[in-house]
Amino acid sequence: MYGNSAGPPPTRGAATVITLRVLYAAAGFLSCGLLACVPLFRVAVLRGRWYDWTAAWASLPLSIACLAVVGSLPETDHRTDAAMAGLLLIGAAASAYFLVVDIRAHAAPRPFLGNPPPHAPFPGPHYGPGHSVGPYPPPAPVQHPVTPPQQQPAPARIDQVRAELDELSDYLRSHDGRDGGHQGGR
Repeated sequence: MYGNSAGPPPTRGAATVITLRVLYAAAGFLSCGLLACVPLFRVAVLRGRWYDWTAAWASLPLSIACLAVVGSLPETDHRTDAAMAGLLLIGAAASAYFLVVDIRAHAAPRPFLGNPPPHAPFPGPHYGPGHSVGPYPPPAPVQHPVTPPQQQPAPARIDQVRAELDELSDYLRSHDGRDGGHQGGR
């Protein structure tokens, strides 16, 4: 009764999703590109694709190198401006990419991972009679016999519960009358 439920995990509310989206995007741009890897790592965790992981890991040394150029060269050098522009572009690109991927991930319908219902047709290609794919003949159609589960009718169960409650009520009234009243609300 109090154990783990078999249902899906609770979903995040819209406010939580938007707050996390803003924080991840802000980390990339407002840190002047130094934390551009944060939204990229979030994308890599969400999608798990190799190029997302590559972009996340590549942004880290790139932003550190640009920051080193900004810190080591004099302010009047044009390379300092180019490195700072590179940092800001890395941060803006990482934030924009994160927002696009995250919005698409939350807007896409979740795929159904369970078995198809028993009355659903086979989802494969239909070629018609005499056509098959490969050296084997097409499989025979599968019949799904649907038998409703046998259950006790609900009104009989309700009547049984009502009768038990009436019996309990009568018992408590007779018991309460012998004791001479209530005992402090118990």
